Amino acid sequence: MCGVTGLMLGDPEATTAAIELHESLFYLQHRGQDAAGISVCNGGRVYQRKGLGMAQKVFSEFDGLALLEQLPGAFGIAHVRYPTAGTSSASEAQPLYVNSPFGLSISVNGNLINPDYLREFLDVEARRHVNSDSDSELLLNVFAHALNELGKARVNVDDIFTSLREVYAKCTGAYACTAMVTGFGILGFRDANGIRPLCFGSRPSQTLPGAKDYFLASESVALRQLGFTDIVDIKPGQAVFCQKNGTVHFRQIVEPRSYTPDVFEYVYLARPDSCIDGISVHRSRQNMGVKLAKKMREVLTAKEIEEIDVVIPVPETSNTAAATLASCLDRPYSNAFVKNRYVFRTFILPGQEARKKGIRRKLSPIESEFNGKAICIVDDSIVRGNTSREIVQMAREAGATRVYVVSCSPEIMNQHIYGIDLADPDELVAYNRTTEEVAENIQADKVIFQSLQDLKDACTEAAEDTNDVKEFEVGVFSGKYITEVPDGYFEHISQLRGKNKKRKTPNCSEAMIIANGGVVNVAPGQQAAGDARNGVKSPSYREDINIYNIAS
Repeated sequence: MCGVTGLMLGDPEATTAAIELHESLFYLQHRGQDAAGISVCNGGRVYQRKGLGMAQKVFSEFDGLALLEQLPGAFGIAHVRYPTAGTSSASEAQPLYVNSPFGLSISVNGNLINPDYLREFLDVEARRHVNSDSDSELLLNVFAHALNELGKARVNVDDIFTSLREVYAKCTGAYACTAMVTGFGILGFRDANGIRPLCFGSRPSQTLPGAKDYFLASESVALRQLGFTDIVDIKPGQAVFCQKNGTVHFRQIVEPRSYTPDVFEYVYLARPDSCIDGISVHRSRQNMGVKLAKKMREVLTAKEIEEIDVVIPVPETSNTAAATLASCLDRPYSNAFVKNRYVFRTFILPGQEARKKGIRRKLSPIESEFNGKAICIVDDSIVRGNTSREIVQMAREAGATRVYVVSCSPEIMNQHIYGIDLADPDELVAYNRTTEEVAENIQADKVIFQSLQDLKDACTEAAEDTNDVKEFEVGVFSGKYITEVPDGYFEHISQLRGKNKKRKTPNCSEAMIIANGGVVNVAPGQQAAGDARNGVKSPSYREDINIYNIAS
């Protein structure tokens, strides 16, 4: 899970694209807090800043100068990162850049599930060196190779779209991308199943009368808050290219294989004020509450429901569903867990120990709302059980006499392979456990899960009349994935998670350097060197390629 944006200002003389791209990242910060970056183009050169941390930290002042003023340009792309298949290294912060051909930059949200095939292709056939574990680097190099194979000194829009066909042909998985071709324009495209979201909008130029600005983003809230209207979703297999002369081109690169957005977008990932693929996130969560109330009436007796003193959400993604559930059951509702606004989403912290430590920092109970009461705690999902177990314990410490835990989503028993780190199956609390055993594990009196059909119905019933989505990617619940999963892929991602757990040397480099070749970039960090010294090897480590770039 990441957040991507791309901006083309209608005024070719404008130099403020980085300022608006930076602003857009604040509206997508919930999608990733590991790293952030911006790349813009001005006068045929790429200016870039990226580093570890959230957008505000990465773009703080540098040597007393406002960083954004050092990133001039009328168009560019940006990214906030949550690491999945790669690592938390500054070298994998995005946007990524290759100078050949034409100077390509890319921001990717998603995950590719055929990295071994792609590495072999790039090494043996394309003869392109990939220097990280990032599958986004693989995608970028596949695209770059396809463009290079055209053998042209200058690129046109048809060349861009033709080369994208190779990306769709070779890259399997989920991806929604923004890209920049130096001196030419910005590109947005989405996987042929529409698993990860991407939307597009326009607004009148603020500096050139009659011209239009164009914007791409992972969620509609980023466009709306920046004044963009006529917002549409990029369809599965579709691409859009915005030239610097103001011309916009839409092209269906491949026919959609399906239209199946990840249902977890509506459960947890997206902001409630976003609309994704014609479905209101807020309304879908209201519907989840309605259907949960129905499920509770099936599982609990009327007396047990009547004895519930208060319904309490785990802030913030479950707030809407919990309030609706309380209304449907005619039970009191209370925001009885206080969220520390300076601690961020524990679910997307890399590493289980970091998640555990983050839970009590993040939440604190108002004891008067718990003491002597039977409570119903509503959460968006129960994944590893860490959050639920700690929350149940906090509720009991605050005096709760009975604790029901209700999940807006079904039991998660499978890995998520399209861009969310949901851990190996044996770390999932519902894996090989009954509902009663899950309740015992998290020390709740009872656990109630939403049914898969009710979850899907909650989302489809929140759709606009023009919506084309009838199904969703639900592999984490059903074990049936939208794409075919290559042999050995689950072992591959387990290896990557194991590598992350072994890291010892923090990456502290965020300095900016200026290269005469045209890219204003980030100085290389110390993570790779630390890995080498600590004996941590990537699953893609090659004994026959002796390029280390590590200071002695």
